Amino acid sequence: MNIRPKGSQAARIRQRKYELMRQFQIPDDLLPGSLSMQHLRCGKPNCRCAKGEGHAVWSLTFMVDGKKHVQHIPKHLVDEVRKKVAAGREYQDAVREVLAANAQLLVLARKQRLI
Repeated sequence: MNIRPKGSQAARIRQRKYELMRQFQIPDDLLPGSLSMQHLRCGKPNCRCAKGEGHAVWSLTFMVDGKKHVQHIPKHLVDEVRKKVAAGREYQDAVREVLAANAQLLVLARKQRLI
């Protein structure tokens, strides 16, 4: 479907859409989900965590085929995983915005009776 509504609003929507499409090509190393830290106790009675806050444990939570997965992330990978999760979220947001722009352009075309 090749619709081209006219006007400044349609031009702004198209401009933003193409800007996002140029900016976000499909990278191969993005991660879905969220990265979180919890404090857990190891259970050893003489460990510092028995009286304190607990050991910091990082995990990545994500969905695959409708099922929730939680993966432990070692401390030395946390910064890298955090960046890939943030990039994945930016990518998903951009895709959603492009899809919304397509819907807005369809509505404008219908109002202008182009389709």
